[in-house]
Amino acid sequence: MSDLMIDAQSITKSFGQLQVLKGINLQVPRGTVTCLIGPSGSGKSTILRCVNHLEKVSGGRLYVDGELIGYRERDGKLYEISERDAAKQRQGIGMVFQQFNLFPHRTVIENVIEAPILVKGVPEAQARARALELLEQVGMAHKADAYPVQLSGGQQQRVAIARAVAMEPKLMLFDEPTSALDPELVGEVLRVMRELAADGMTMLVVTHEMGFAREVADQVVFMDGGVVLEAGTPTEVLDNPQHPRTQEFLSKLL
Repeated sequence: MSDLMIDAQSITKSFGQLQVLKGINLQVPRGTVTCLIGPSGSGKSTILRCVNHLEKVSGGRLYVDGELIGYRERDGKLYEISERDAAKQRQGIGMVFQQFNLFPHRTVIENVIEAPILVKGVPEAQARARALELLEQVGMAHKADAYPVQLSGGQQQRVAIARAVAMEPKLMLFDEPTSALDPELVGEVLRVMRELAADGMTMLVVTHEMGFAREVADQVVFMDGGVVLEAGTPTEVLDNPQHPRTQEFLSKLL
């Protein structure tokens, strides 16, 4: 078993004439947290969407837990897998978006149990018991029977995290999970993410929260213009950046 959870090799991605990813190499070791930072439009969210095959890579190879994502390789050629097989691959990858994407017509607990029951065939009583444990963990058990419209943004995002974890993923992707939140609600979501990291969950996080990156990340990766310009420990990248573009970006934030 490889010690890499994500191994992206020379990934390119184009939308028509626009090349968004220009040969990305990215390795995320199992049980670690990698934070992707950089200006808007640098390709960070696109990488995340390629990891769970919401976007198809245009070139290169992308492995999660040793498995080629989105394609099968035969005689050096890549063949796209069926949507059904892609959905199976996605089962092991949890994703939390900027917008909370909860089902508005379902209660909090119904949101959390739906995928384990429908996708994995977990018995309802078991799914419900596990959902209550997870809601307790994210501080939302008292809202189990509430509807999303009755929750604050921070509460909805914590439910979204519980919903993703309910599928028992081996990898969690976070796409700027706090960017749509009022500043005073950011901390409660970051607390839940810290606890996930402490439990050993492998995480790839697109974030503007430099304090979180400094405190929780094992690796910080700076992207700009569709390429990785710098990668290293939080101390190396945030405190002692080598690339002029990284220095310029951080000088406006820190």
